[in-house]
Amino acid sequence: LFGHERGAFTGALAMRKGRFELANGGTIFLDEVGDFSPATQIKLLRVIQEREFERVGGTTTIKIDVRVIAATNRNLEQLIEQGKFRADLYYRLNVFPIHLPPLRERKSDILLLADHFVEKYSRAMHKNVRRISTPAIDMLMSYHWPGNVRELENVIERAVLLSTDDVIHGHHLPPTLQTAEATGTTHVGTLQATLDNVEREIILDALKSARGNKAKAARALGISERLMGLRVLKHGIDPRRFRTGA
Repeated sequence: LFGHERGAFTGALAMRKGRFELANGGTIFLDEVGDFSPATQIKLLRVIQEREFERVGGTTTIKIDVRVIAATNRNLEQLIEQGKFRADLYYRLNVFPIHLPPLRERKSDILLLADHFVEKYSRAMHKNVRRISTPAIDMLMSYHWPGNVRELENVIERAVLLSTDDVIHGHHLPPTLQTAEATGTTHVGTLQATLDNVEREIILDALKSARGNKAKAARALGISERLMGLRVLKHGIDPRRFRTGA
């Protein structure tokens, strides 16, 4: 954060500017301030209060003009009571607080973020993953996301990596999202009923990708067109409803 002078410590072969110095005239974002050490908290308080600091190993006072945005997932007031966070620093940082609820309380954001991460990692991995299947969406929406947005991003990155076509399926998601305990769902019905539901979802997903073309969907699933027709009749699926969109 504060940089160092040449020779300030072993390995300091050249002077290096810190983040605050580089952000002079702009904005610096400090993540997880609740985990800062007591020594760092003291230095940070001085920077915010006096708008000045010295590099490690230096004696020259450097003046800066920086806007500070800080974030944490810790309860800072509780840390103050425990003596782990400075009260004076807390009040300096707490000028305009913004409370961001956990992802599990923002269900409407899950799909928006998931679509964004699908696009991001498809581009990064040079893939053509374009959408998330209905069963996979249900899993994403049912999960409680203890790791919030970071966990969702990791889940989607993994799914894009595993995807072999243009769709993220339920089996591309981690096991924690596929268990009843993790998703908050409970198993109801016989084994055959469960298998029928899974089969129906797979056929629906194939028909969506094929825009209602049964022959194309059958080829994608590795079954005959006749068997596809029988399964469509069995599950009461009308392929025509997929012919106007993906």
